[in-house]
Amino acid sequence: MTDEERARPDADTAAEEERHRRFGALPERIRPKDMVETRPAIGHDPDRDAYDPDEFAVRYGL
Repeated sequence: MTDEERARPDADTAAEEERHRRFGALPERIRPKDMVETRPAIGHDPDRDAYDPDEFAVRYGL
């Protein structure tokens, strides 16, 4: 057995330990509702809420 062959099991073990340290655990779970950001497509327009059907009828109907 050569020195290289003797050193290999330790190198494999070290590589396995490094791989386990890096990839051994799954990342923390993220809830689907935390992955989505909701915001209005347009800002609030105060004139939109100012509609008065009675005023419309008086202005354009009479």
